[in-house]
Amino acid sequence: MARQRSLLLLVLILAIAAIITLINLPIRLGLDLQGGSQLTLQAQTTEAVPQITPDKLEAVRNVVERRVNALGVAESVVQTVGSNQLLVQLPGVSDPAQAERVLGGTAQLDFREQNPGTEEQLAIEFQVQQELLIEQAQLELAGDAADEDAIAANQAALERSRQAIAELFIRTELTGEKLSNAFAAPSQTGGGWEVGLEFNNQGAEEFAALTRNIAGTGRRLGIFLDNELVSGPIVDVRYAETGITGGIASISGNFVAETANDLALQLRSGALPVPVEILENRTVGATLGRDSIERSIIAGLSGLALVLVFMVLYYRLPGFVADIALVVYALLTLAVFALLEVTLTLPGIAGFILSIGMAVDANVLIFERTREELRTGKTLYRSVESGFYRAFSSILDSNVTTLIACAALFWLGTGLVKGFALTLAVGVGVSMFTALTCSRTLLLTVLSITPLRKPEYFCPNLSSSNPQAKATS
Repeated sequence: MARQRSLLLLVLILAIAAIITLINLPIRLGLDLQGGSQLTLQAQTTEAVPQITPDKLEAVRNVVERRVNALGVAESVVQTVGSNQLLVQLPGVSDPAQAERVLGGTAQLDFREQNPGTEEQLAIEFQVQQELLIEQAQLELAGDAADEDAIAANQAALERSRQAIAELFIRTELTGEKLSNAFAAPSQTGGGWEVGLEFNNQGAEEFAALTRNIAGTGRRLGIFLDNELVSGPIVDVRYAETGITGGIASISGNFVAETANDLALQLRSGALPVPVEILENRTVGATLGRDSIERSIIAGLSGLALVLVFMVLYYRLPGFVADIALVVYALLTLAVFALLEVTLTLPGIAGFILSIGMAVDANVLIFERTREELRTGKTLYRSVESGFYRAFSSILDSNVTTLIACAALFWLGTGLVKGFALTLAVGVGVSMFTALTCSRTLLLTVLSITPLRKPEYFCPNLSSSNPQAKATS
């Protein structure tokens, strides 16, 4: 009994801890329950990639998925649609503009060396580009009053200016693929932000060689992102012998904290193998409206209440004990969801409900076995112990096979399928604990109370089927 009291205290502590966890860590909801952002991306062909093959589309999906994961969006969905499109669902993301910036940019970073003798021409192009950017800002301020032809002409001129600047630089082998890290940081030269870069060993060697080659010449180091010059520093003459060593560089420009973080995220996730066009970017509401969710909750609670009532009516005292264990099970499972930061979706809720059914099923197996033992004439205590012992193998077999199926779904599935597999697996694991520990402890505690130690409380009509039951109990 001392052991049973200790286990009972453990169950009570776990239940209280679960309640505290649920109060302080609300469970996340998926796109179908809370809404979020949904984007449709289309992969674009280039001269180097004239056709979007399934392998190329899958490579694009992998990069987009890494960027989504870096955003910290839980239970996101990134799936291919047709031969050249991706559907991206981001639960809880209320800023579609940020999602578009992060997911839409190709983020092909490369470092180039300025052609000798182009210093004057580059200064002219910088001036032209600056004037065009000022004109673009004025057109944006004009809003609806701006001339559409003027906007189109400005954009075309800006593109020509960017291309003219790019032609003044020589491509090198140093690209973003040789980065080991990228991060946003406040600028060391004053206000604003910059993006810090850390190269791998090969990249560090190539960066040192590149900077050594142009140090003290007045020519610029061109840092290009998607073929656009974003930074063009001049390397000081003191690096003429060794170049800039250490494998660390930075991209400075007109960055604020948000844009610097977005670019760093893109660079860490890798460049898209082909450009993508955002066909649709919209904020979506929950698939189920508030009324539908409320009705679903009422239906679920009503069904659970019927199960609890059935267990009491059919199994009497053990059924009441099972109901208490079922409540503990629900609290523990939801607390695990919150601790693991599981995002609940409709399939996830289905997995949770299915695990509740398995938790009830485990108690049914135990109680039916207990009744069989009582009918054979065993004492009440031995019948309860035998019920748990003999039902264990059946419970274990069914739960292990379910966990194997969950593992296969989680390993091979994506998105919502993984959510279903995860919630079901967690629920099955917790149900085994509550059925074999919580239910057993509560039943044995009940047997220690003399007024409740009656076989008919466990098996109705026992006296008529086995007249010796009371005597042997």
